[in-house]
Amino acid sequence: MDEDIGAVVEGLGEALADSGLTQADFAAALGTSASRLSAYRAGKTVPSAAFYLRALRLAASLKAARERGWMTPQSAAREIHRALRQGDKLWALKMTLQGRDHLRELLRTNDEASRAWTAAPRTTGDRKWDALLAALTEHEFEEADREAPAWAEAHDKRLDENNAWVLPSLLLDEAEVRAITPDWLADHGIYAAERDLVTA
Repeated sequence: MDEDIGAVVEGLGEALADSGLTQADFAAALGTSASRLSAYRAGKTVPSAAFYLRALRLAASLKAARERGWMTPQSAAREIHRALRQGDKLWALKMTLQGRDHLRELLRTNDEASRAWTAAPRTTGDRKWDALLAALTEHEFEEADREAPAWAEAHDKRLDENNAWVLPSLLLDEAEVRAITPDWLADHGIYAAERDLVTA
């Protein structure tokens, strides 16, 4: 194997280990397929310099977040998925909002671990919850005057009107919830009162 290709192969292997993710999850985070990442790691195909540098940078951010106990899109999606499998929607909401709160603090302090949130998560198993996590992520980046991650703005993270999700409210009916939903949330096809999105 060519020396330079060998260095790339080694670097990607170290990046995967540093990320703390499975190969499939790391590939998704990088916006590629597990099979393509596998080909890169085997030296069968050479990734672009931009892809390679992004893999190193993203892995470092994911490692920093994990070592310091910050949630990432991957850990948030995983916890939401686990809660939904157990039928616990309240815990799923708590995990979603906790992830949002971690991101908010990382952005507020301009912490390098905030870059971990540019990594696309795998699905929670439910498009509604995928859309909610994306909407909250996009909003926090915009509030911090930072460019939102591409995954959070993606079309598949938006619900159309036929599949819109109105989060139940103890005090308001559906029409009232829709009327007071902020635009940034409605843009994702989700309707909820902001006061119901405090940390659960």
